[in-house]
Amino acid sequence: MNAKEYITANSDRFYRELFSLLRIPSISDKPSHKGDMLACAKRWAELLLEAGVDKAEIMPTSANPVVFASKTVNDNAPTVLVYGHYDVMPVEPLELWKSDPFEPEIRDGRIWARGADDDKGQSFIQVKGFEAALKSGLLQCNVKFLLEGGEEIGSPGLEDFCRENKDLLKSDVILVSDTSMVAKETPSITTGLRGLAYWEIEVTGPNRDLHSGIFGGAVANPINILCKMIADITDKDGRITIPHFYDDVEEVSTIEREMLAEVPHSDEAYAEAIGVKSLFGEKGYTTLERTAIRPTFDVCGIWGGYTAEGSKTVLPSKATAKVSSRLVPHQQHEKISKLFIDYIERIAPDYVKVKVTPMHGGESYVCPIDLPAYKAAEKAYTKAFEKKPLAVRRGGSIPIIASFEKILGTKTVLMGFGLESNAIHSPNENHQIEVFEKGIEAVIEFYREFGK
Repeated sequence: MNAKEYITANSDRFYRELFSLLRIPSISDKPSHKGDMLACAKRWAELLLEAGVDKAEIMPTSANPVVFASKTVNDNAPTVLVYGHYDVMPVEPLELWKSDPFEPEIRDGRIWARGADDDKGQSFIQVKGFEAALKSGLLQCNVKFLLEGGEEIGSPGLEDFCRENKDLLKSDVILVSDTSMVAKETPSITTGLRGLAYWEIEVTGPNRDLHSGIFGGAVANPINILCKMIADITDKDGRITIPHFYDDVEEVSTIEREMLAEVPHSDEAYAEAIGVKSLFGEKGYTTLERTAIRPTFDVCGIWGGYTAEGSKTVLPSKATAKVSSRLVPHQQHEKISKLFIDYIERIAPDYVKVKVTPMHGGESYVCPIDLPAYKAAEKAYTKAFEKKPLAVRRGGSIPIIASFEKILGTKTVLMGFGLESNAIHSPNENHQIEVFEKGIEAVIEFYREFGK
């Protein structure tokens, strides 16, 4: 039985196993789901053993546990470390889901559930690709798996785990499926990720909520002040106004900008797909450049005052916002974080108190396209999708990838199989079955090529 026949013969079992993972609400951001995190780790360990690893164990970190597994086929063969994460994002607002986010369904050629793509579905592609390669006699390299439970909250505890277990995690390359392709008909390999810095800003005015009629006009409104402060962080041309923010920003070469320009893209179709009349971003750059090679600033959430049904005329005591910046190569998140905090504290008027709390961050990452593992991945995509993949930088962040290179000294190849339409982090997350199964085939082909 060849690899493709193995996938077809076992597809029903594959989906049963995947659904058993998707039903576990492993939301790392909510302490109430601590038990679900452990349950999901245990289920992954079971599935890895069934897939054919020599051992699988659940190992503690200072946060959620990691699942580590390994298969040795030859002590002299190269070793691949597969990284993924089993935690998922919160599901709110629930009313926007067309089906229960933790009761997976197959409809319209897609798997629908929280985690169907990010990252249970994509990690499952890796595990089943490994299993099929092993059972089909194509696995010619050693494989290790590292599945963590905190990527969505900045991977707390994982850097320390890596430092403490460098020998255990030693490998020739790290393989990750947690990114997306340009399109189903346009396979691509992610060659760069942006970094991230994230903060919470709290603005406090009076010592209690006040009557807006009696006190309005005499006391500064914290919501008004907060909105003005964060609105001024970007100018009319989409540039970030924080002094020295751009000092270390990489100027991408003309050649790479030309490579980005080769990616099929329509601003009109892009805008229509997300329901906006037109696009806006930093002046002087294309849409793809803005989302791949340029830094950004965004408000991720803002609240304060009275937000329940009906009206209540209050002048609020506090206002809060969560904000983030996506960073590009050479921008260090600790340096940017300090610049941001200093800037906010400097521009805050003296009639309010401002507190800025850094939450998490990470560096950007760029993968060389001349790596043997990258070349093997390129051939694997070409075989599975019948088209050579584009090399594309993407706008998302996986902070631990840069930490892997710093701590373990190992490069990462980002073999992602998501699509923009998969709605990760949003209601109605999904994964196309056709792409899902081609992804498994691509992983099998990777092992065939890399093992050579």
